[in-house]
Amino acid sequence: MRNSWMFLLSAGMCVLCATAALAADTYTLDKVHSSIGFGVTHMMLSRTNGVFDNIDSVILFSPEDLAGSKIDITIKTDSINTRNEQRDHHLRSADFFDAEKYPLITFKSTKIVKGEGNIYIVTGDLTMKDVTRGINIPVTVLGPVKNPMTGGIGLGFETHIVVNRQDYNVKWNKVLDNGGLMISNDVDVNVSLEMGKS
Repeated sequence: MRNSWMFLLSAGMCVLCATAALAADTYTLDKVHSSIGFGVTHMMLSRTNGVFDNIDSVILFSPEDLAGSKIDITIKTDSINTRNEQRDHHLRSADFFDAEKYPLITFKSTKIVKGEGNIYIVTGDLTMKDVTRGINIPVTVLGPVKNPMTGGIGLGFETHIVVNRQDYNVKWNKVLDNGGLMISNDVDVNVSLEMGKS
């Protein structure tokens, strides 16, 4: 009987050790080397680009434990920056992001699966204003790399997606004389996150 209990105890310890070895690591955002930018077409003539200056992210990630991995991103809408204060003030207003009423844009992953090479398909909920929609995002994972300045381990997470702003009640627009739109509904979003292992 004693040998049976010892066997069960040893087996349980092995399972716990294996689980710990596979557990996803926690990575925090290096804000100095990360960005979330966007671009729209203006009057069907040119591109207007901008960034959000205040972003945050916590990522749990391990290729061996995708079930335990997750990606959470938070953007403060009032940090929008297109290098024009008048335009940024308009973008913060109720015509667009309504930053006072909806101070955050969030993405929370619900599933991560392996794609080709170093690409992972991340399924999650994107919330903007009063709308939450499920989306699939192809994310390229770069690294790991040892940071020579800190000695820590870093990973990079990059993606490019196109979001229709009308889907999230960011609706303001004007119709041009030729029937086109003042601002494109499709928004190119580029995400580049440098994460450090906690």
